Amino acid sequence: MDQMTRCRTKVWVEFQRTGLASCALMVLFALASPAQAIETKAREAILMDAVTGAVLMEKDADASMPPASMSKIMTAFMVFTRLKEGRLALDDTLTVSEKAWRMGGSKMFVEVGKEVRVEDLLRGVIVQSGNDACIVLAEGLAGSEEAFAEEMTVLARALGMTGSTFANATGWPDPGHRMTARDLATLALRTIQEFPDYYRYYSEKEFVWSDIRQGNRNPLLYKTVGADGLKTGHTEEAGYGLTASAVQGERRLILVVNGLESVRARSEESERLLRWGFREFDNYALFQADATVDEAPVWLGEASTVPLVADQDLVLTLTRKARKGMKVSVNYTSPIPAPIREGEELAQLVVTPSEGESVSFPLYAGAAVEQKGAFGRLVAAVKFVIFGAP
Repeated sequence: MDQMTRCRTKVWVEFQRTGLASCALMVLFALASPAQAIETKAREAILMDAVTGAVLMEKDADASMPPASMSKIMTAFMVFTRLKEGRLALDDTLTVSEKAWRMGGSKMFVEVGKEVRVEDLLRGVIVQSGNDACIVLAEGLAGSEEAFAEEMTVLARALGMTGSTFANATGWPDPGHRMTARDLATLALRTIQEFPDYYRYYSEKEFVWSDIRQGNRNPLLYKTVGADGLKTGHTEEAGYGLTASAVQGERRLILVVNGLESVRARSEESERLLRWGFREFDNYALFQADATVDEAPVWLGEASTVPLVADQDLVLTLTRKARKGMKVSVNYTSPIPAPIREGEELAQLVVTPSEGESVSFPLYAGAAVEQKGAFGRLVAAVKFVIFGAP
């Protein structure tokens, strides 16, 4: 069976016979590149699109760093997991130990020996950054803060956060308590995706406990950038950090910065980077799930072609400025021999930017194609010998 090269987009283009079919469609946008140049004062940073996972900028995003109170996102994640699994309820109460009551740093101001609702403790962790609330939750759920921290590390590995190791539930300085900016971005994204019913706590601007009103330390909640979470952090070693997420229209960005010199620098730099990300990039849909991207010729099949479809919506994060030189191609060996199973991977959709690396997505058979019977195969073979085409 000879190999033929075909190209089909909205306009047919015939390429040289090479054994691979390649369909090229020019589009007016360029892929986001991790090397996209923007400077930041942060020691570590990452900015990513929550829908596509495209990294818009990064700086030492895989460096091991002290996360300070940003690691409380993991403490809350542990609680959210138990709530979702039904192993815990918001109205359940936990007892405040003397260790929790004596804990220094930022506090919810719980009283030793008192029973406190899980929901109040969560607000104490998320809004007030209460170290005492973290310890109450850790001890109540795992027996001790040390055991809870071990569970945090195990769960981090399961989430793919290979650069994260936890020594406590609070982010209190400890040489063994480390995360990366990329891991924090991953954790923020998983929190948003998996716990929409509980993520709302991160947008609360204040919480009152024991007649003490405390405001959320996330500076972006008080700006017009569309922020709805997540968590600040600060220690002398870590500097000032923020893990944040913001929504504008149908886009959501996730930002992590750490190692900044002041509260003001954290506020200004995080706002600047988010505004840059929304301004310079946008998301563009190439094809919807199950939509026919191309029709591939079939060899010895009951149907002459098979639709090539994507199994998910194909959306790319593209720069607004780089609008020329992009190619979208469909690559497959042509013709495709029958029989073909529906859902069988048959081709690759390749997006090639004018600069940077190509990105590919698998395409699948949108329908089954049975092989012709013996007589049909014979006729096809005769046609091929005479006309040189399947």
